[in-house]
Amino acid sequence: MAAAMPKKRIALEVAGREVSVSSPDKVYFPEAGYTKWDVVQYFLAVAEEALETSRGRPLVLKRYVNGTSEEAFYQKRAPKSRPDWIDTVVLKFPSGRTAEEVVLHDAAQLIWCANLGCLELHVHAVSEGDLHHPDELRMDLDPVPGVTWAQVRDVAYVTKEALDDLGLVGWPKTSGSRGMHINVAIRPQWSFEEVRQAALAIARDVERRAPKLATSRWWKEERHGVFLDYNQNAKDRTTAGALSVRPLPDARVSMPLTWDEVAEFEPEAFNIVTAPHRIRDVGNVHRAMRDYVCSLDKALELATAQALDGATDAPWPPHYAKGGDEPPRVQPSKRRRSSMPLIEISRAKQQDDAMAGLERWKARYPAVVEHLEPPDILVDKMRGRHTVWYRIRINLQHVPEEMRPKQEALDPDYDPAVEWSHSG
Repeated sequence: MAAAMPKKRIALEVAGREVSVSSPDKVYFPEAGYTKWDVVQYFLAVAEEALETSRGRPLVLKRYVNGTSEEAFYQKRAPKSRPDWIDTVVLKFPSGRTAEEVVLHDAAQLIWCANLGCLELHVHAVSEGDLHHPDELRMDLDPVPGVTWAQVRDVAYVTKEALDDLGLVGWPKTSGSRGMHINVAIRPQWSFEEVRQAALAIARDVERRAPKLATSRWWKEERHGVFLDYNQNAKDRTTAGALSVRPLPDARVSMPLTWDEVAEFEPEAFNIVTAPHRIRDVGNVHRAMRDYVCSLDKALELATAQALDGATDAPWPPHYAKGGDEPPRVQPSKRRRSSMPLIEISRAKQQDDAMAGLERWKARYPAVVEHLEPPDILVDKMRGRHTVWYRIRINLQHVPEEMRPKQEALDPDYDPAVEWSHSG
């Protein structure tokens, strides 16, 4: 008997619309033998649950047009040739350029994306109604090579403790790969910079609580254990959404879990075959996430406290504007000094005196203050040979050059060397 000819196209009716699936027999996962049609059938089975946490969010298309045996490519801009029922929204990138990105609202749009080879739902942390203020904080637990899932679990529970202490409700899910994501629903009132600042503070707090298990170090040569990737909260960064399919041989998926289930399941328990059974039985256990919208006030207070204790900004991803007191954005072994438009405001033995000098400077330059972002105010806890003192600097990078104040006499102007010389 002659072999059946591969089907070239299948037309489906989804959410009241006709969606065409081309080359349904194309093999997407060679080791498991799963085809494009298997992936489409999976997304049909979990569509509503996947949309519960991805609906209304701009989506970057990561396309595996020939399956996982070839490299995928990211497509930020929605294809020009698309049905008129594909929703989009215009986003502005940190570079200043813009792109019209896809926004999912229903199952038909989801299956249309699947037909393009999109396995992962790379959604932004903003909703289409407010593209400037994230409504999610995302903790991405990324284990370095050789770290076991057991250690990822341990760090996840430490992260939960840190979040709990800040009044934040974390919702864990397997990343679908080796790590874990913990998302927090937040009020959309903070900037991307502030949300990232809060995530960095939490990452550093987790590292403080479990220094042998976790790290907040950006450079891979400095990492150990589980890296908490705070930069996933920077503008234009995306993570694989709930029930995304990952490009691993077994076609595993990113599965929302309860905290009790974190200790129960392994990542490989969920793939495009097993996940629909769980969804049928329990649904998306993160469905109530938006009922627990949190404030970042305490997390940002923690960030301020860390800065007062000497912490500076941490490295940003490539192609982003340099942060106020960000260290050199090169590998530590290759660092070179870089200049920033910094002015020093005050030096004082006591923190309150240094902050009072900052407030007097702000009162003299209210128009300049309007251009400053939170990371532009640098509060350093300085440690000398015999004393501890405080220094405040301002990074004027966001201030137009013609408005930048010149360096003035420090107010106050504490000199630790003088005190040390008198103490002898």
